[in-house]
Order: sequence, then C-alpha cells, then structure tokens
Amino acid sequence: MTMSSAARRLGLGAALTVGIGIGYALGAQPHMTATVTLLQSARAELAQATPNKGGHRERALGLIDQAITEVRAGIAFAAGG
Repeated sequence: MTMSSAARRLGLGAALTVGIGIGYALGAQPHMTATVTLLQSARAELAQATPNKGGHRERALGLIDQAITEVRAGIAFAAGG
C-alpha cells in the first residue's frame, strides 16, 4: 500500500505543525535549550578524561553541573514557571 503524494504532504505538514507547537509549549527558548545540550555534551567529554588534573577536572564538572542548572532555571523562568 503506497501513500499518495497529497497524503504524504498532509502528514509532513501535520508533523511540522506539531513540532512548532512543541517548541512554543517549551517556552520557545531554542538557544537556551541548545546550550543545555552543548553543556551536557561537554560534561560527557570531560567525564571521560583521566582524573589526573589536580582536581581541576572535578571542579570543572561541578561548574558545568551548576551551569546546566542555571540555564534550566532561566528556561523555566522565561516560561513563567
């Protein structure tokens, strides 16, 4: 069974509409959300480094955790919560 091109376009349009709606529902904070993702990625990379850095790696991990918390708090504040 194949989908007609009109049905495919309708499905794509619906998917895009839902995606945009979700973005607004989350407070429309694309830069802040991207920042959380980048910080989580940086944390994962740093966590894989060997811990022989005189405690600096561990402090950096803590600071990244604090940054993630602050960015999430900013997203929540902007969303009114």
